[in-house]
Amino acid sequence: HGGPFANIAHGCNSVIATKTALSLADYVVTEAGFGSDLGAEKFLDIKCRVGDLNPDAIVVVATIRALKNHGGAEDLVKEDIEALKRGFSNLKVHVENMKNFNKDVVIAINHFESDTPNEIETLKAWCKENSYPFAFTDGFIKGQEGCIELARKVLSVLENSKETKLNFTYNMNDSIKTKIEKIAKNIYRAGSVEYSELAEEQIKEYEKRGYNDFYVCIAKTPQSLSDNAKLMNVPENHTLHVKRINLSTGARFLVPITGSILTMPGLPKVPAAVKMEESDGD
Repeated sequence: HGGPFANIAHGCNSVIATKTALSLADYVVTEAGFGSDLGAEKFLDIKCRVGDLNPDAIVVVATIRALKNHGGAEDLVKEDIEALKRGFSNLKVHVENMKNFNKDVVIAINHFESDTPNEIETLKAWCKENSYPFAFTDGFIKGQEGCIELARKVLSVLENSKETKLNFTYNMNDSIKTKIEKIAKNIYRAGSVEYSELAEEQIKEYEKRGYNDFYVCIAKTPQSLSDNAKLMNVPENHTLHVKRINLSTGARFLVPITGSILTMPGLPKVPAAVKMEESDGD
């Protein structure tokens, strides 16, 4: 995966890259950036349609830190079982969203050094209670050996599953508003969609030009299911605010700009390359 990022674009690699990999390997793993509400939705609803791809399974990567964050924990390093449990609601939405695409889902518990044994066991127990296939993965600390459990779990799911067709979120012949609203309500769990005056005018113009059959690639914050980065966990009956809709005619994309999202990725004041050159104070 080399970008562009899924909060402002499609968030996955090229169709050519994936098809090349499929021609060379027995199994292909490809990343869809950010949360499943962004990268995975666009990978499945856009890229898989464009490339006539049909993935066999989906891996949802979860971290205890992120779940505690959604559960309202103030200190993500300190053990907080109750905050972790509250955050399970967010993970459940992501998993159920992926299952709605008619694919088997595996949860990868991505280990951080600060995760406590109690927290890890609590998450594993929740996965078992909900009959969600899962695997503990420790690739950052242990390298490839730390990923063996996940690889075996995915292989087991593949060996015991039947080939299924993707259940897309929207139909290509849906109206522009219907496509946006199906994503908002079925993936983001929004209660409604609100369009600015500019967005309303753009939709009318795009419909006149015959762009109804374009893909919808929503630009939205990755920090929340809503378009408000401060609304954590699973916001109820929230409104998706469409400020404008950018047009990418070459890609056949309609790009609704929501909330306060910026389409230019933010970069640090001091480039990471500067730190790479620092050694022993030099």
